[in-house]
Amino acid sequence: MGATGPMVLSATVRPCCRLLHLFPKCPCSPAFSPSVFPKCPHHCLADLRALASCRHRRFSPFRAAVAPAPSPDAAPSLRRLSTSVDPVSSDKAFERIYIQGGLAAVKPLVIERKQEGEVKEPAPVAPVAAPTEAAPVREESELEKEAWRLLKRAVVNYCGNPVGTVAADDPGAQPLNYDQVFIRDFVPSALAFLLKGESEIVKNFLLHTLQLQSWEKTVDCYSPGQGLMPASFKVRTMPMDGSNEAYEEVLDPDFGESAIGRVAPVDSGLWWIILLRAYGKITGDYALQERVDVQTGIRLILNLCLSDGFDMFPSLLVTDGSCMIDRRMGIHGHPLEIQALFYSALRCSREMITVNDGSKNLLRAINNRLSALSFHIREYYWVDMNKINEIYRYKTEEYSQDATNKFNIYPEQIPSWLVNWIPEKGGYLIGNVQPAHMDFRFFSLGNLWAIVSSLSTPRQAEGILNLIEDKWDDLLGNMPLKICYPALEFEEWRIITGSDPKNTPWSYHNGGSWPTLLWQFTLACIKMGRPELARKAVAVAEKRLSNDKWPEYYDTRTGRFIGKQARLYQTWTVSGYLTSKMLLENPEMASILTCEEDLELLEGCACSLTKSARTKCSRFAAKSQVLL
Repeated sequence: MGATGPMVLSATVRPCCRLLHLFPKCPCSPAFSPSVFPKCPHHCLADLRALASCRHRRFSPFRAAVAPAPSPDAAPSLRRLSTSVDPVSSDKAFERIYIQGGLAAVKPLVIERKQEGEVKEPAPVAPVAAPTEAAPVREESELEKEAWRLLKRAVVNYCGNPVGTVAADDPGAQPLNYDQVFIRDFVPSALAFLLKGESEIVKNFLLHTLQLQSWEKTVDCYSPGQGLMPASFKVRTMPMDGSNEAYEEVLDPDFGESAIGRVAPVDSGLWWIILLRAYGKITGDYALQERVDVQTGIRLILNLCLSDGFDMFPSLLVTDGSCMIDRRMGIHGHPLEIQALFYSALRCSREMITVNDGSKNLLRAINNRLSALSFHIREYYWVDMNKINEIYRYKTEEYSQDATNKFNIYPEQIPSWLVNWIPEKGGYLIGNVQPAHMDFRFFSLGNLWAIVSSLSTPRQAEGILNLIEDKWDDLLGNMPLKICYPALEFEEWRIITGSDPKNTPWSYHNGGSWPTLLWQFTLACIKMGRPELARKAVAVAEKRLSNDKWPEYYDTRTGRFIGKQARLYQTWTVSGYLTSKMLLENPEMASILTCEEDLELLEGCACSLTKSARTKCSRFAAKSQVLL
């Protein structure tokens, strides 16, 4: 994030909207001001522990932890899901819609009209099984209490209701755009609130950002795709129509037209879908997912991501600066971070989309893309000692469908630092793959989220953690966690970043250390059964975060200095720490936020839909055994 220039927003409302205003109107009067953060009455921490203790067995749907599998004569009101479980064996494999665990199709949504004067009885709430033994409640440390005070101080209210948290609350610096609510920044805050049983702010955030999705965005007389989610929004006070004395609150979104480089935030919609699933899993409020407007929002995002183009690869093609690394850093093309979030969002969407005639084509497209994307990343992005040795011996200029060097990678591209850096045990997913180019940098978020979403194989996931442990001083050092390694230096920095003064070597996005990445690291470690690595990283961070006033990032090769332009009291630094602590205290909750390996996906292949002799399936020709 960085400074923004004067905001010039050209937005119009679709004809279906009732009021033609630039911003969405406040739904309640200014006098309405309920208390902030009401506790969720049905999901206290003890209940959440009980809910997660019913964790699904490997390769089975987690929804069984929320409701038992229905019998053939079960009530039709049970919620059905849409995911792939049936084995794929015929050439009509992708002509079917798969249903998890034998569940049937979703019952269509019915909108009931209440007659005037009619009082409707509330629906009964299924009780949550209480734990057999009350687990002792650990008293929060002073550091955690301070973090919660800072997090609640960062809350943004809209018409008296909490709708998000500001990016940073640094009283000693100009706000620039750090006083806005960023979608990607709010995710760890949302998880912290959900794990503490405070769900209202997350629900409000999901619905208000969904409302902003409907605005038409224009930059230089051109409008991006319809499903684009904003990078951020700000609550502004505007005079009411025809009045100079009355004011109202409005939401002012930024879709990238005010961002540095004017880049659309590709990751915003993906994070929104991931958070929507997490909200339902933790609170049990699946009714939010089933709302017609929410279902429409999911489909708009997916339609934007799954639209046809010129690309030959299943990975998303994006420009520089379209994700957490929102400045020029040479990640244009098919960056790993976007692919991992894309895969995760597809997995989450497949669970949440209601199954009906109108969703069959979309579900088929999701299954096709998931299958192709998982193979593509596992086969072409993975490097370890053996793979690097294979690349070192590549032949080039191969013109054949059976080519080994499919991207025409020149062995001279292997950087000198990598030869001595890669350990004997372990490996990682590289940052980017495209024709004649492999970006061998290690990007933390992409690798960690590949573990969380099961985009990587179990063997690869274990190898990534082995590498992190082996290269602890390089990747965590004095403050976890390096956003990427190594930094671009000298002529490479000048050419790739354009001599960016903020992304100097070992600073900010160029090898800086970001404490917010703690929660992704913790989630990945717990999933792989290695929480001790996460505890070690959290202990390192605890020594400095409070004394350093919770900065956004740290500089130098080992993260010894506070970032030269880092904001203090950065909200996702605070919330990332809190989420990590709560996950370590309740590791069973991590299973709610992760995705398990789906072997049925790997058996399916779009090549089976054609009988053309020219089509040869790369999966059977692949020499690397990365599917298991």
